[in-house]
Amino acid sequence: MNRIKIVLKEQGRTQTWLAEKINKSYVVVTNYCNNKAQPSIPVLRDIAQLLDVDVRELLEPTKLD
Repeated sequence: MNRIKIVLKEQGRTQTWLAEKINKSYVVVTNYCNNKAQPSIPVLRDIAQLLDVDVRELLEPTKLD
């Protein structure tokens, strides 16, 4: 599970903006945002860099302390 949609909203950015920046279709980005598909690790790193966040902020934690 990822938090891309949440981070985009927090930053006031759109899925369309992200799709253009990473050269993916709007449908692909929407699937990422709705957790119907997951980006590859290199794409996730690109998204983190564009959003100026640590890649871990884009992921749901799997283990709670």
